[in-house]
Amino acid sequence: MKFGLGISAPANQPPELLRPARMSYIALTILAGALVNLLSAPELITRLKPDLIAMVVIYWTIYHPYRLGFTSSWLLGLFMDVANGSLFGEHALAYTLMLYLAGVFHRRIIMFPLAYQIVHVLVILLLTQVVTLIVRMVAGSEFPGFHYFLPSVTGAAIWPLLTTVLRIPLRQSDEQDAV
Repeated sequence: MKFGLGISAPANQPPELLRPARMSYIALTILAGALVNLLSAPELITRLKPDLIAMVVIYWTIYHPYRLGFTSSWLLGLFMDVANGSLFGEHALAYTLMLYLAGVFHRRIIMFPLAYQIVHVLVILLLTQVVTLIVRMVAGSEFPGFHYFLPSVTGAAIWPLLTTVLRIPLRQSDEQDAV
């Protein structure tokens, strides 16, 4: 059986069993993503830093599709608009579109190994950034250059790490299986 980026597991190894996620854990991961988004960093890191709230929302929408709704993604977007001092509603619109795309394609995405999930996540993140850029340009901003899309690339690159880290508390141990 193959997992992700060409990493093979023994053929007799069963698939990973995960507990259902509690809303408190989902809220904690979103809060952690928001805190990382709000951290100040040097300019180079800021240019490469992915939107972790968006990535966590994509993760929960793909793996637990009915736990987050449009209202929560819209409110998270408004929070990011206020936190970044950007045009009000810019992130809200982008996050709502992102949740919709992740929700529509969640069954397709989870069928693929992580290498192909990276491609899907990259497309969703890029579309989110394109919507944000269009809103900014309609409001009168100039095109910032193609380096504007680098956070989507780094976000897709860390998708396997994010997926692994968010699953750690949800894994079932062998002792629990015996009970």
